[in-house]
Amino acid sequence: MNKFWNLLRRFVPAYRKSVAGVLLFSLLSTFLSLFSFAMIVPILEILFGISSPVTEVPVYTGLAGLFNYLKDYLAYGVTGLMVAYGKIPTLGILCVALVVMTFLKVITFYFSSLCMAYMQTGVVRDLRNTVLDKTLTLPIGFFTEERKGDIMSRISVDVSDVEASIMGSLDMLIKNPIIIVIYLIVLVGVSWELSLFVLVMLPIAGLVMGGVGKNLKKDSLEVGREQGTLTSQLEEMLGGLRIIKAFNAESKIGARFHRQTDRIRQAILRVVSRQYLAHPMSEFLGTTIIALVVCYGGWLILETQSGLQASVFIYYILIFYSIINPIKELSRAAYNVRKGVASLERIDKIMLAQNPLTWPKDAVKPDTLHDCIEYRDVSFRYREDWVLRHIDLTIPKGKTVALVGASGSGKSTLVDLLPRFWDVTEGEIRIDGHNIKDMSLYDLRSLMGNVNQEAILFNDTFYNNIAFGVENATQQQVEEAARIANAHEFIMAHPEGYQANIGDRGCKLSGGQRQRISIARAILKNPPILILDEATSALDTQSEKLVQEALEQLMKNRTTIVIAHRLSTIRNADEICVLEHGRIVERGTHDQLVARHGVYDQLQKNQKLS
Repeated sequence: MNKFWNLLRRFVPAYRKSVAGVLLFSLLSTFLSLFSFAMIVPILEILFGISSPVTEVPVYTGLAGLFNYLKDYLAYGVTGLMVAYGKIPTLGILCVALVVMTFLKVITFYFSSLCMAYMQTGVVRDLRNTVLDKTLTLPIGFFTEERKGDIMSRISVDVSDVEASIMGSLDMLIKNPIIIVIYLIVLVGVSWELSLFVLVMLPIAGLVMGGVGKNLKKDSLEVGREQGTLTSQLEEMLGGLRIIKAFNAESKIGARFHRQTDRIRQAILRVVSRQYLAHPMSEFLGTTIIALVVCYGGWLILETQSGLQASVFIYYILIFYSIINPIKELSRAAYNVRKGVASLERIDKIMLAQNPLTWPKDAVKPDTLHDCIEYRDVSFRYREDWVLRHIDLTIPKGKTVALVGASGSGKSTLVDLLPRFWDVTEGEIRIDGHNIKDMSLYDLRSLMGNVNQEAILFNDTFYNNIAFGVENATQQQVEEAARIANAHEFIMAHPEGYQANIGDRGCKLSGGQRQRISIARAILKNPPILILDEATSALDTQSEKLVQEALEQLMKNRTTIVIAHRLSTIRNADEICVLEHGRIVERGTHDQLVARHGVYDQLQKNQKLS
């Protein structure tokens, strides 16, 4: 339950006024309920002719006699009305008072619920935003350790579970204790003998109910895990539909999905079987207790000299019956909170994740690249195995450095260390003499533009994809970037032009078109440092020619790091570094490396042969 209280402490204080409104209107509603019930006592006494006239103003004798004082004062008022107007008009006045009291009660209850809804929706919104904001700040390493579908499930399904279970129960957790406490005080004031009997019975019922929800949290955690697995499978299926169909694997994928949905069904059944048992059990226990109270109260009236009047006993039963429902709701809220805490634990795996990427408060604020980028004795490993060892590399401003080598040689990792997608394990990377760890991530990454092998686009318009990450870009600037990237013509071929939607991940475009949009995006950002990660390796010859022309325009007067498999695209690089097993084994210009007849020469011969 600590996680539940931590959630409230973190998000509820922003809605203090709403909480105050809930408490105020709940108190008013509770007191008005008591007064409306009190109107029934003189009505019954008049109807059954058992009213005892009270002609003298009652005297207040202290807190112990408060209920009798209020009852007698009400009787004194009713006696005055009956003397002045008679029984029938007095009965009408009391009925009108009952209707007015009930109207005021429901109005205050409505405002209490309205304040609660304002707080509930605000807390859920803040929680959802906080989870997403934290997810965006986490390093890429966090997402390599977690399944993408499971993270999606935590942000969507688990937050929705918290909304439905914890926040949906918050109304009952705040209002019902107020109602229960005030009603119990009144019950004790009416008859301490009956109330003592009730206070003995209620804890017994509570213990029985508590046993039902004992393992609810554990079962709810299992449901969350299984739903995360299902989301992962669904994400993989949608992303790999082409391969699934190509290998006739529909039945295999379908069977795996069906097995997972069956596991979710079994886990949910275990949860709901306990939840659904709570209501009938509380209904049965509540009715049993009421029956016992009626028997005991009847015995007090008929067989003892307790002084309990029949009309007052009916008032007692009305209040006691009214307290049963809040107790049942409180019990149901406890079950829901247990279920919600399980979802909170899954959300906390994101919320409490530590971000190792830090920088000092007085961080260096680079405006551009003035001199060079330096890798100084850089080594890196993900877990146990070293991916890079003792890399020394200087990239002067305005020069193009290419990284080549077999798959797994460490090219992409070497580049990923520059924008701090990962942090170096040993050594350091400097820009203009400043360690990149002394710069904020925002300032550091503002210096760089990326064009990757897979053009990562969004389900949005041409305009918004090109202007992505650039504030207040004008239509003219976007069009100029598209022209340089050889993208303007095919964009204007669409009836809607730059406002045409490109589909999910740019599915309405060819590979070459997607890549040119990606290049236009980098051109518009106009970064001093450009990173090209195999930007043409997945394209056909015609598309590669157009993209290569766009890249040459983009690379002009820019410091560029190129990862390339097609060596023909880097012949003019100022320096080519050949990586093998995480080390730079050769470096030089294209002609110099070919003349050495080493690793690079063998790579280009293999490509020519293929």
